[in-house]
Amino acid sequence: MTFDIIDTKLIQLLQEDCKQTNKELSNKLNLSITAVYERIKKMENNGVIDKYVALIKKESIEKSFVAFCHIKLSKHTQDYVVSFEKEVTKLEEVLECFHISGDYDYLLKVLVKNMQAFREFMVKKLTTIDHIGSTHSMFMINEVKHTTAISV
Repeated sequence: MTFDIIDTKLIQLLQEDCKQTNKELSNKLNLSITAVYERIKKMENNGVIDKYVALIKKESIEKSFVAFCHIKLSKHTQDYVVSFEKEVTKLEEVLECFHISGDYDYLLKVLVKNMQAFREFMVKKLTTIDHIGSTHSMFMINEVKHTTAISV
């Protein structure tokens, strides 16, 4: 799907605040409410807009301890990869999981309450997954930039 300047601006406005009404968006874009609605529907139908979510402040739910875990599988067979990926997606503490190149196979972003909760997560959940050869963890000191918006 190709985007014109209005589509690009609409995507930016929706990523800033998707709860804006079509009327508010139409005023900002100098379009009719119907035109805004149709553009949004077209982007939804074409899979450009995947879903709408509420972003929660980590501190407000007492889960502000962020860790990044490198995972190395013991073997790189298809069965091991599929099995690991299936199991890691079940872990609610894991916000993101990336299959990566380099010395490790996966990078996980983990969110928990504190160091004790992270230790419990590692011992009782993550390391119980079959086929993990080794792990290496790092902890966030300060969040310098965090965005969910994608530049179009």
